[in-house]
Amino acid sequence: MTDKLWGGRFTETGSDRVQAYGASIAADQYMIAEDIQASIAHAKMLGQQAIITATEATQIVAGLQAVRADFESGVATLQIAQEDVHMNVEVLLTEKIGPVAGKLHTARSRNDQVATDFHLWVANRLPHIIEAIKQFQKTLLQVATDNQATLMPGYTHLQHAQPVTFGFHLLAYVGMLTRDVERFEFNMKHTKVSPLGAAALAGTTFAIDRTMTADLLGFDDVYHNAMDAVSDRDFAIEFLQSAAILMMHLSRLSEELILWSSYEFGFVTLSDAYATGSSIMPQKKNADFAELTRGKTGRVYGELMGLMTVMKGLPLAYNKDMQEDKQGVFETYTTIMDALFVFDGMFATLQVNRDVMSESTHNDFSNATELADYLANKGLAFREAHAIVGQLVLQGIQAQVNLQDMPLDELQKASELITDDVYQILQPMTAVERRTSFGGTAVTEVSKQIKFYQEQLGGMSNEGSNCWGDRIQRDCFMAVT
Repeated sequence: MTDKLWGGRFTETGSDRVQAYGASIAADQYMIAEDIQASIAHAKMLGQQAIITATEATQIVAGLQAVRADFESGVATLQIAQEDVHMNVEVLLTEKIGPVAGKLHTARSRNDQVATDFHLWVANRLPHIIEAIKQFQKTLLQVATDNQATLMPGYTHLQHAQPVTFGFHLLAYVGMLTRDVERFEFNMKHTKVSPLGAAALAGTTFAIDRTMTADLLGFDDVYHNAMDAVSDRDFAIEFLQSAAILMMHLSRLSEELILWSSYEFGFVTLSDAYATGSSIMPQKKNADFAELTRGKTGRVYGELMGLMTVMKGLPLAYNKDMQEDKQGVFETYTTIMDALFVFDGMFATLQVNRDVMSESTHNDFSNATELADYLANKGLAFREAHAIVGQLVLQGIQAQVNLQDMPLDELQKASELITDDVYQILQPMTAVERRTSFGGTAVTEVSKQIKFYQEQLGGMSNEGSNCWGDRIQRDCFMAVT
Protein backbone atom coordinates (compact mmCIF):
# COMPACT_ATOMS: atom_id res chain seq x y z
CA MET A 1 0.00 0.00 0.00
CA THR A 2 1.29 3.48 -0.85
CA ASP A 3 1.24 6.40 1.62
CA LYS A 4 -1.23 8.38 -0.50
CA LEU A 5 -4.56 9.26 1.07
CA TRP A 6 -6.13 7.30 -1.77
CA GLY A 7 -3.50 4.56 -1.76
CA GLY A 8 -5.35 1.64 -0.17
CA ARG A 9 -5.58 -0.43 -3.35
CA PHE A 10 -2.14 0.56 -4.73
CA THR A 11 1.16 -1.21 -4.14
CA GLU A 12 3.57 1.10 -5.98
CA THR A 13 4.30 4.81 -6.13
CA GLY A 14 5.62 6.58 -9.21
CA SER A 15 8.99 8.32 -9.30
CA ASP A 16 9.34 11.94 -8.25
CA ARG A 17 9.19 12.98 -11.89
CA VAL A 18 6.03 10.97 -12.48
CA GLN A 19 4.42 12.43 -9.36
CA ALA A 20 5.37 15.96 -10.42
CA TYR A 21 3.82 15.34 -13.83
CA GLY A 22 0.54 14.32 -12.25
CA ALA A 23 0.49 16.97 -9.54
CA SER A 24 -1.75 20.01 -9.92
CA ILE A 25 -0.35 22.27 -7.23
CA ALA A 26 1.43 24.51 -9.73
CA ALA A 27 -2.08 25.85 -10.35
CA ASP A 28 -3.77 24.84 -7.10
CA GLN A 29 -1.37 26.97 -5.05
CA TYR A 30 -3.42 30.01 -6.05
CA MET A 31 -6.60 28.50 -4.59
CA ILE A 32 -5.47 27.76 -1.03
CA ALA A 33 -7.70 30.49 0.40
CA GLU A 34 -10.69 29.22 -1.57
CA ASP A 35 -10.04 25.58 -0.67
CA ILE A 36 -9.98 26.34 3.05
CA GLN A 37 -13.02 28.61 2.72
CA ALA A 38 -14.98 25.79 1.07
CA SER A 39 -13.79 23.23 3.61
CA ILE A 40 -14.89 25.40 6.52
CA ALA A 41 -18.36 25.70 4.97
CA HIS A 42 -18.49 21.93 4.41
CA ALA A 43 -17.45 21.19 8.00
CA LYS A 44 -20.09 23.54 9.40
CA MET A 45 -22.73 21.87 7.28
CA LEU A 46 -21.66 18.37 8.38
CA GLY A 47 -22.03 19.48 11.98
CA GLN A 48 -25.37 21.17 11.38
CA GLN A 49 -26.71 18.02 9.72
CA ALA A 50 -25.36 15.80 12.54
CA ILE A 51 -23.27 13.86 10.03
CA ILE A 52 -20.41 14.59 12.39
CA THR A 53 -20.78 15.89 15.93
CA ALA A 54 -20.90 19.57 16.70
CA THR A 55 -17.67 19.18 18.68
CA GLU A 56 -15.93 17.55 15.71
CA ALA A 57 -17.15 20.29 13.40
CA THR A 58 -15.86 22.99 15.75
CA GLN A 59 -12.52 21.20 16.02
CA ILE A 60 -12.18 20.88 12.25
CA VAL A 61 -13.08 24.53 11.62
CA ALA A 62 -10.54 25.71 14.19
CA GLY A 63 -7.91 23.43 12.66
CA LEU A 64 -8.61 24.79 9.16
CA GLN A 65 -8.30 28.35 10.41
CA ALA A 66 -4.94 27.43 11.97
CA VAL A 67 -3.79 25.87 8.67
CA ARG A 68 -4.84 29.02 6.83
CA ALA A 69 -2.82 31.14 9.28
CA ASP A 70 0.21 28.92 8.65
CA PHE A 71 -0.06 29.45 4.89
CA GLU A 72 -0.53 33.18 5.31
CA SER A 73 2.56 33.45 7.51
CA GLY A 74 4.65 31.21 5.26
CA VAL A 75 5.05 28.50 7.87
CA ALA A 76 3.19 26.02 5.65
CA THR A 77 3.93 25.34 1.99
CA LEU A 78 2.45 22.96 -0.53
CA GLN A 79 4.22 19.66 -1.09
CA ILE A 80 4.30 18.09 -4.54
CA ALA A 81 4.16 14.66 -2.94
CA GLN A 82 0.58 15.41 -1.85
CA GLU A 83 -0.45 16.12 -5.46
CA ASP A 84 -3.02 18.87 -4.96
CA VAL A 85 -4.18 21.59 -2.61
CA HIS A 86 -6.96 19.47 -1.12
CA MET A 87 -4.67 16.66 0.04
CA ASN A 88 -2.06 19.14 1.26
CA VAL A 89 -4.65 20.86 3.43
CA GLU A 90 -5.97 17.56 4.76
CA VAL A 91 -2.46 16.36 5.70
CA LEU A 92 -1.73 19.63 7.49
CA LEU A 93 -5.12 19.54 9.19
CA THR A 94 -4.40 16.01 10.41
CA GLU A 95 -1.13 17.23 11.89
CA LYS A 96 -3.09 19.92 13.75
CA ILE A 97 -6.07 17.96 15.08
CA GLY A 98 -5.36 14.27 14.54
CA PRO A 99 -7.56 11.57 12.98
CA VAL A 100 -10.77 13.60 13.28
CA ALA A 101 -9.50 15.53 10.27
CA GLY A 102 -10.37 12.51 8.14
CA LYS A 103 -14.06 13.16 8.81
CA LEU A 104 -13.90 16.39 6.80
CA HIS A 105 -13.94 14.41 3.57
CA THR A 106 -17.27 12.82 4.41
CA ALA A 107 -19.89 13.39 1.66
CA ARG A 108 -17.54 15.05 -0.80
CA SER A 109 -14.92 14.21 -3.43
CA ARG A 110 -11.91 15.95 -4.85
CA ASN A 111 -14.07 16.37 -7.95
CA ASP A 112 -16.60 18.68 -6.32
CA GLN A 113 -13.87 20.23 -4.16
CA VAL A 114 -11.81 21.45 -7.09
CA ALA A 115 -14.88 22.64 -8.97
CA THR A 116 -15.99 24.60 -5.90
CA ASP A 117 -12.56 26.13 -5.38
CA PHE A 118 -12.38 27.18 -9.02
CA HIS A 119 -15.86 28.73 -8.94
CA LEU A 120 -14.93 30.64 -5.80
CA TRP A 121 -11.63 31.85 -7.25
CA VAL A 122 -13.29 33.29 -10.36
CA ALA A 123 -16.24 34.70 -8.40
CA ASN A 124 -13.88 36.43 -5.97
CA ARG A 125 -12.04 38.16 -8.82
CA LEU A 126 -14.78 39.16 -11.24
CA PRO A 127 -15.66 42.25 -9.12
CA HIS A 128 -12.01 43.38 -9.33
CA ILE A 129 -12.06 43.10 -13.12
CA ILE A 130 -15.32 45.01 -13.39
CA GLU A 131 -14.00 47.75 -11.09
CA ALA A 132 -10.78 48.00 -13.10
CA ILE A 133 -12.66 48.37 -16.39
CA LYS A 134 -14.88 51.07 -14.92
CA GLN A 135 -11.84 52.88 -13.56
CA PHE A 136 -10.32 52.96 -17.05
CA GLN A 137 -13.64 54.13 -18.48
CA LYS A 138 -13.62 57.05 -16.06
CA THR A 139 -10.13 58.01 -17.18
CA LEU A 140 -11.14 57.82 -20.85
CA LEU A 141 -14.23 59.91 -20.07
CA GLN A 142 -12.07 62.58 -18.50
CA VAL A 143 -9.83 62.76 -21.57
CA ALA A 144 -12.93 62.80 -23.80
CA THR A 145 -14.44 65.61 -21.72
CA ASP A 146 -11.26 67.65 -22.09
CA ASN A 147 -11.31 67.07 -25.87
CA GLN A 148 -14.96 67.37 -26.83
CA ALA A 149 -14.08 69.96 -29.45
CA THR A 150 -10.58 68.78 -30.41
CA LEU A 151 -10.66 68.22 -34.16
CA MET A 152 -9.12 65.10 -35.68
CA PRO A 153 -9.65 63.05 -38.82
CA GLY A 154 -12.06 60.17 -38.61
CA TYR A 155 -10.79 57.20 -40.59
CA THR A 156 -12.12 54.36 -42.65
CA HIS A 157 -9.61 51.97 -44.26
CA LEU A 158 -7.02 54.08 -42.38
CA GLN A 159 -7.76 56.89 -44.84
CA HIS A 160 -9.09 60.31 -43.86
CA ALA A 161 -12.87 60.00 -44.04
CA GLN A 162 -14.68 62.78 -42.17
CA PRO A 163 -13.70 65.24 -39.44
CA VAL A 164 -14.61 64.17 -35.91
CA THR A 165 -13.43 65.12 -32.45
CA PHE A 166 -10.95 63.26 -30.30
CA GLY A 167 -13.52 63.07 -27.51
CA PHE A 168 -15.98 61.43 -29.90
CA HIS A 169 -13.36 58.90 -30.95
CA LEU A 170 -12.53 57.91 -27.39
CA LEU A 171 -16.19 57.47 -26.50
CA ALA A 172 -16.34 54.59 -28.97
CA TYR A 173 -13.95 52.73 -26.66
CA VAL A 174 -15.99 53.69 -23.60
CA GLY A 175 -18.92 51.98 -25.30
CA MET A 176 -16.86 48.86 -26.00
CA LEU A 177 -15.73 48.72 -22.37
CA THR A 178 -19.35 49.01 -21.21
CA ARG A 179 -20.15 45.83 -23.10
CA ASP A 180 -17.07 44.21 -21.55
CA VAL A 181 -18.43 45.03 -18.09
CA GLU A 182 -21.78 43.52 -19.02
CA ARG A 183 -20.13 40.33 -20.24
CA PHE A 184 -18.19 39.88 -16.99
CA GLU A 185 -21.33 40.65 -15.00
CA PHE A 186 -23.17 37.92 -16.89
CA ASN A 187 -20.22 35.59 -16.28
CA MET A 188 -20.96 36.00 -12.56
CA LYS A 189 -24.38 34.35 -13.04
CA HIS A 190 -22.83 31.05 -14.10
CA THR A 191 -19.88 31.32 -11.72
CA LYS A 192 -21.86 31.80 -8.49
CA VAL A 193 -23.36 28.31 -8.65
CA SER A 194 -22.19 25.75 -6.10
CA PRO A 195 -20.93 22.30 -7.11
CA LEU A 196 -20.20 21.37 -3.48
CA GLY A 197 -22.06 18.24 -2.43
CA ALA A 198 -22.09 16.70 -5.89
CA ALA A 199 -19.33 14.39 -4.59
CA ALA A 200 -17.61 12.33 -7.30
CA LEU A 201 -20.44 12.57 -9.85
CA ALA A 202 -23.65 11.03 -8.45
CA GLY A 203 -24.31 12.83 -5.20
CA THR A 204 -23.98 11.19 -1.78
CA THR A 205 -25.91 8.95 0.58
CA PHE A 206 -25.42 11.40 3.45
CA ALA A 207 -28.18 13.88 4.33
CA ILE A 208 -26.24 16.97 3.34
CA ASP A 209 -27.61 20.48 2.90
CA ARG A 210 -26.18 21.91 -0.31
CA THR A 211 -28.12 25.13 0.04
CA MET A 212 -26.46 25.81 3.39
CA THR A 213 -22.95 25.50 1.98
CA ALA A 214 -23.92 27.59 -1.05
CA ASP A 215 -25.17 30.35 1.24
CA LEU A 216 -22.06 30.19 3.42
CA LEU A 217 -19.87 30.57 0.33
CA GLY A 218 -21.87 33.41 -1.21
CA PHE A 219 -23.21 31.40 -4.14
CA ASP A 220 -26.61 32.29 -5.59
CA ASP A 221 -27.64 28.77 -6.56
CA VAL A 222 -26.54 25.13 -6.65
CA TYR A 223 -26.13 22.81 -9.61
CA HIS A 224 -29.31 20.80 -10.01
CA ASN A 225 -27.48 17.80 -11.44
CA ALA A 226 -24.44 16.36 -9.68
CA MET A 227 -22.85 15.07 -12.88
CA ASP A 228 -23.14 18.50 -14.47
CA ALA A 229 -21.68 20.08 -11.32
CA VAL A 230 -18.34 18.24 -11.55
CA SER A 231 -18.17 18.26 -15.37
CA ASP A 232 -18.95 21.90 -16.09
CA ARG A 233 -16.29 24.44 -16.97
CA ASP A 234 -18.55 26.74 -19.00
CA PHE A 235 -18.05 29.51 -16.45
CA ALA A 236 -14.28 29.39 -17.04
CA ILE A 237 -14.72 29.39 -20.82
CA GLU A 238 -17.09 32.36 -20.53
CA PHE A 239 -14.47 34.14 -18.42
CA LEU A 240 -11.83 33.57 -21.10
CA GLN A 241 -14.23 34.62 -23.86
CA SER A 242 -14.98 37.88 -22.06
CA ALA A 243 -11.29 38.42 -21.42
CA ALA A 244 -10.45 37.76 -25.07
CA ILE A 245 -12.97 40.36 -26.25
CA LEU A 246 -11.68 42.87 -23.68
CA MET A 247 -8.13 42.31 -24.89
CA MET A 248 -9.27 42.68 -28.49
CA HIS A 249 -10.64 46.11 -27.61
CA LEU A 250 -7.41 47.08 -25.84
CA SER A 251 -5.41 45.77 -28.79
CA ARG A 252 -7.32 47.99 -31.21
CA LEU A 253 -6.69 50.95 -28.93
CA SER A 254 -3.04 49.90 -28.74
CA GLU A 255 -2.77 50.05 -32.52
CA GLU A 256 -4.22 53.55 -32.55
CA LEU A 257 -1.90 54.75 -29.78
CA ILE A 258 1.07 53.38 -31.72
CA LEU A 259 -0.02 55.23 -34.84
CA TRP A 260 -1.01 58.44 -33.07
CA SER A 261 2.31 58.66 -31.21
CA SER A 262 4.41 58.03 -34.33
CA TYR A 263 6.45 60.76 -35.99
CA GLU A 264 4.16 60.70 -39.03
CA PHE A 265 1.01 61.34 -36.98
CA GLY A 266 2.21 63.19 -33.89
CA PHE A 267 -1.33 63.37 -32.52
CA VAL A 268 -0.35 62.38 -28.98
CA THR A 269 2.76 62.13 -26.85
CA LEU A 270 3.06 59.30 -24.37
CA SER A 271 4.47 59.94 -20.92
CA ASP A 272 8.04 58.71 -20.56
CA ALA A 273 6.70 56.44 -17.82
CA TYR A 274 4.77 54.50 -20.48
CA ALA A 275 7.37 54.32 -23.23
CA THR A 276 10.83 52.83 -23.71
CA GLY A 277 13.94 53.65 -25.71
CA SER A 278 16.32 51.86 -28.02
CA SER A 279 19.62 50.29 -26.99
CA ILE A 280 21.28 51.62 -30.15
CA MET A 281 19.18 54.56 -31.44
CA PRO A 282 19.17 57.39 -28.87
CA GLN A 283 16.28 59.28 -30.47
CA LYS A 284 13.75 56.47 -30.15
CA LYS A 285 10.66 56.60 -27.94
CA ASN A 286 8.68 53.42 -28.40
CA ALA A 287 5.07 52.74 -27.45
CA ASP A 288 6.19 49.37 -26.12
CA PHE A 289 3.44 48.91 -23.56
CA ALA A 290 0.80 49.31 -26.25
CA GLU A 291 2.74 46.93 -28.48
CA LEU A 292 3.05 44.41 -25.66
CA THR A 293 -0.70 44.54 -25.07
CA ARG A 294 -1.23 43.82 -28.74
CA GLY A 295 1.00 40.77 -28.33
CA LYS A 296 -0.54 39.57 -25.07
CA THR A 297 -3.94 39.58 -26.76
CA GLY A 298 -2.80 36.60 -28.80
CA ARG A 299 -1.88 34.71 -25.63
CA VAL A 300 -5.33 35.31 -24.14
CA TYR A 301 -6.91 34.04 -27.36
CA GLY A 302 -4.69 30.97 -27.00
CA GLU A 303 -5.87 30.33 -23.44
CA LEU A 304 -9.48 30.42 -24.63
CA MET A 305 -8.82 28.03 -27.48
CA GLY A 306 -6.76 25.84 -25.16
CA LEU A 307 -9.57 25.30 -22.67
CA MET A 308 -12.14 24.84 -25.42
CA THR A 309 -9.90 22.13 -26.86
CA VAL A 310 -9.40 20.44 -23.47
CA MET A 311 -13.16 20.21 -22.96
CA LYS A 312 -14.36 19.38 -26.46
CA GLY A 313 -13.96 15.60 -26.35
CA LEU A 314 -14.46 14.77 -22.69
CA PRO A 315 -17.09 12.22 -21.72
CA LEU A 316 -18.96 12.87 -18.50
CA ALA A 317 -18.06 13.22 -15.72
CA TYR A 318 -14.67 14.34 -14.34
CA ASN A 319 -11.50 13.49 -16.28
CA LYS A 320 -7.89 14.27 -15.41
CA ASP A 321 -7.71 16.45 -18.54
CA MET A 322 -9.64 19.02 -16.54
CA GLN A 323 -6.60 19.58 -14.37
CA GLU A 324 -5.48 21.80 -17.28
CA ASP A 325 -8.45 24.15 -16.85
CA LYS A 326 -7.05 26.66 -14.36
CA GLN A 327 -3.58 27.89 -15.28
CA GLY A 328 -4.81 29.75 -18.35
CA VAL A 329 -7.57 31.44 -16.34
CA PHE A 330 -5.13 32.52 -13.64
CA GLU A 331 -2.63 33.90 -16.16
CA THR A 332 -5.38 35.65 -18.11
CA TYR A 333 -6.62 37.35 -14.95
CA THR A 334 -3.13 38.72 -14.34
CA THR A 335 -2.83 39.82 -17.96
CA ILE A 336 -6.07 41.77 -18.12
CA MET A 337 -5.58 43.40 -14.73
CA ASP A 338 -2.07 44.50 -15.70
CA ALA A 339 -3.25 45.75 -19.10
CA LEU A 340 -6.07 47.79 -17.56
CA PHE A 341 -3.68 49.24 -14.99
CA VAL A 342 -1.21 50.27 -17.69
CA PHE A 343 -3.85 51.75 -20.00
CA ASP A 344 -5.41 53.70 -17.17
CA GLY A 345 -2.02 55.25 -16.45
CA MET A 346 -1.19 55.83 -20.12
CA PHE A 347 -4.35 57.84 -20.72
CA ALA A 348 -4.23 59.67 -17.40
CA THR A 349 -0.81 61.04 -18.45
CA LEU A 350 -1.41 61.34 -22.20
CA GLN A 351 -0.46 64.62 -23.90
CA VAL A 352 -2.91 65.45 -26.69
CA ASN A 353 -1.33 67.55 -29.44
CA ARG A 354 -4.49 69.41 -30.39
CA ASP A 355 -2.94 71.70 -33.00
CA VAL A 356 -1.43 68.79 -34.90
CA MET A 357 -4.71 66.89 -34.82
CA SER A 358 -6.69 69.90 -36.01
CA GLU A 359 -4.21 70.82 -38.75
CA SER A 360 -4.51 67.34 -40.23
CA THR A 361 -8.20 67.97 -40.93
CA HIS A 362 -7.43 71.11 -42.94
CA ASN A 363 -4.99 69.53 -45.35
CA ASP A 364 -7.06 66.70 -46.72
CA PHE A 365 -10.33 66.12 -48.55
CA SER A 366 -12.31 64.82 -45.58
CA ASN A 367 -14.81 67.63 -46.18
CA ALA A 368 -15.82 66.13 -49.54
CA THR A 369 -18.98 64.62 -48.05
CA GLU A 370 -19.95 68.08 -46.80
CA LEU A 371 -19.88 69.43 -50.36
CA ALA A 372 -21.90 66.46 -51.64
CA ASP A 373 -24.49 66.98 -48.88
CA TYR A 374 -24.50 70.72 -49.65
CA LEU A 375 -25.41 70.04 -53.27
CA ALA A 376 -27.99 67.42 -52.30
CA ASN A 377 -29.65 69.91 -49.96
CA LYS A 378 -29.95 72.27 -52.92
CA GLY A 379 -31.96 69.69 -54.84
CA LEU A 380 -29.31 67.71 -56.72
CA ALA A 381 -29.57 63.92 -56.58
CA PHE A 382 -26.94 62.65 -54.16
CA ARG A 383 -25.39 60.29 -56.72
CA GLU A 384 -24.93 63.19 -59.15
CA ALA A 385 -23.56 65.37 -56.35
CA HIS A 386 -21.15 62.56 -55.42
CA ALA A 387 -19.83 62.40 -58.98
CA ILE A 388 -19.37 66.17 -59.20
CA VAL A 389 -17.44 66.32 -55.92
CA GLY A 390 -15.35 63.34 -56.97
CA GLN A 391 -14.23 65.30 -60.04
CA LEU A 392 -13.42 68.34 -57.91
CA VAL A 393 -11.34 66.17 -55.56
CA LEU A 394 -9.43 64.81 -58.54
CA GLN A 395 -8.76 68.36 -59.74
CA GLY A 396 -7.64 69.34 -56.25
CA ILE A 397 -5.24 66.42 -55.98
CA GLN A 398 -3.74 67.23 -59.35
CA ALA A 399 -3.41 70.94 -58.53
CA GLN A 400 -2.53 70.29 -54.86
CA VAL A 401 -5.37 72.53 -53.72
CA ASN A 402 -7.91 71.58 -51.04
CA LEU A 403 -11.63 72.07 -51.65
CA GLN A 404 -11.94 74.97 -49.21
CA ASP A 405 -9.07 76.75 -51.00
CA MET A 406 -10.48 76.47 -54.54
CA PRO A 407 -11.69 79.74 -56.12
CA LEU A 408 -15.46 80.09 -56.28
CA ASP A 409 -15.47 80.27 -60.09
CA GLU A 410 -13.69 76.91 -60.27
CA LEU A 411 -16.26 75.37 -57.97
CA GLN A 412 -19.11 76.89 -59.98
CA LYS A 413 -17.77 75.34 -63.16
CA ALA A 414 -18.59 72.03 -61.55
CA SER A 415 -22.04 73.17 -60.38
CA GLU A 416 -23.89 76.47 -60.57
CA LEU A 417 -25.61 75.54 -57.30
CA ILE A 418 -22.43 76.40 -55.40
CA THR A 419 -22.34 79.88 -53.89
CA ASP A 420 -19.96 81.63 -51.53
CA ASP A 421 -21.71 80.17 -48.48
CA VAL A 422 -19.95 76.90 -49.33
CA TYR A 423 -16.71 78.02 -47.67
CA GLN A 424 -18.28 77.98 -44.22
CA ILE A 425 -19.71 74.53 -44.93
CA LEU A 426 -16.28 73.25 -45.91
CA GLN A 427 -14.68 74.16 -42.57
CA PRO A 428 -13.86 70.99 -40.54
CA MET A 429 -15.52 72.27 -37.37
CA THR A 430 -18.65 73.10 -39.31
CA ALA A 431 -18.66 69.55 -40.64
CA VAL A 432 -18.43 68.28 -37.07
CA GLU A 433 -21.10 70.60 -35.67
CA ARG A 434 -23.58 69.73 -38.43
CA ARG A 435 -23.63 66.05 -37.37
CA THR A 436 -26.24 66.42 -34.67
CA SER A 437 -27.97 63.06 -35.20
CA PHE A 438 -28.22 60.89 -32.08
CA GLY A 439 -24.73 59.53 -31.35
CA GLY A 440 -23.09 61.92 -33.80
CA THR A 441 -19.81 63.79 -33.48
CA ALA A 442 -21.27 67.28 -32.92
CA VAL A 443 -19.96 68.72 -29.68
CA THR A 444 -23.50 68.91 -28.30
CA GLU A 445 -23.97 65.20 -29.02
CA VAL A 446 -20.59 64.27 -27.58
CA SER A 447 -21.55 66.14 -24.42
CA LYS A 448 -24.74 64.07 -24.20
CA GLN A 449 -22.77 60.86 -24.66
CA ILE A 450 -20.35 61.85 -21.91
CA LYS A 451 -23.25 62.60 -19.57
CA PHE A 452 -24.83 59.23 -20.37
CA TYR A 453 -21.67 57.30 -19.51
CA GLN A 454 -21.02 59.43 -16.43
CA GLU A 455 -24.44 58.49 -15.11
CA GLN A 456 -23.78 54.83 -15.87
CA LEU A 457 -20.53 54.98 -13.94
CA GLY A 458 -21.98 56.93 -11.06
CA GLY A 459 -20.35 60.29 -11.66
CA MET A 460 -16.83 61.31 -12.56
CA SER A 461 -14.94 60.57 -9.35
CA ASN A 462 -11.57 59.44 -10.62
CA GLU A 463 -9.56 58.83 -7.47
CA GLY A 464 -8.11 55.55 -8.62
CA SER A 465 -9.25 51.99 -8.35
CA ASN A 466 -9.18 49.94 -5.17
CA CYS A 467 -8.73 46.79 -7.22
CA TRP A 468 -5.12 47.12 -8.31
CA GLY A 469 -3.77 45.44 -5.20
CA ASP A 470 -5.27 42.15 -6.39
CA ARG A 471 -3.73 42.40 -9.85
CA ILE A 472 -1.88 39.09 -9.58
CA GLN A 473 -3.27 35.77 -8.49
CA ARG A 474 -0.03 35.17 -6.61
CA ASP A 475 -1.17 37.54 -3.87
CA CYS A 476 -2.20 34.41 -1.93
CA PHE A 477 0.52 33.36 0.51
CA MET A 478 2.15 30.35 -1.09
CA ALA A 479 5.25 28.73 -2.48
CA VAL A 480 5.69 25.26 -3.91
CA THR A 481 8.31 23.01 -2.37
